[in-house]
Amino acid sequence: MASQRHKSSSEARQPVGREIPDGIASAVRDSVLAVGVRRTTLTDVARRAGVSRMTLYRLVPDVETLLLDVLTRDLGELLTEIEAGVARRRSARSRLVALTVEAARRLPDEPLFQRVLDVDPELLLPYLTDRIGSTQRLALARVRRVIAEGHVDRSIRHANPDLMATSLLLTVMPWIVSARLLDDVGREAALDELERGLDGWLRP
Repeated sequence: MASQRHKSSSEARQPVGREIPDGIASAVRDSVLAVGVRRTTLTDVARRAGVSRMTLYRLVPDVETLLLDVLTRDLGELLTEIEAGVARRRSARSRLVALTVEAARRLPDEPLFQRVLDVDPELLLPYLTDRIGSTQRLALARVRRVIAEGHVDRSIRHANPDLMATSLLLTVMPWIVSARLLDDVGREAALDELERGLDGWLRP
């Protein structure tokens, strides 16, 4: 029963593709970086953004939902930037491997994501163990698209694209949330191993 209550509460906070204005997104980042998620309030975000509390309450039900929306937005922008950088690679497999490895390299160092891991890591736990959140669904959509391109150009082995995308996501998530553990062995060397592993797994 406790598990079900937890699940219902978490699902209620799932982002639903809201457009978060730049000023509000910046205010969320500033507040979370300053005091963490648990001590951030909608009142504080509204003050930093120069909007009324009612404006925020009409947008989101609580701070955690707003934070997840901003994280989803930031990930989308990061993936778009990385995709542009790998777009000239000849094969879809090469693009997907480069996109995945670069995301695993850069996302752990994003200030907002890093702050959540530092002070409120339990917020991410349901999305590592229990369900796929909207941030992950955004990543899955990008990965599925490149896998489909790889099936067309024959650089990626044929298999169910949904299963392949989900398997890739589950493979890479520990590299992102546990990136600091890789510092002991050399993060760049570890990412080279990830690149080799992904390329071999995707290759026909």
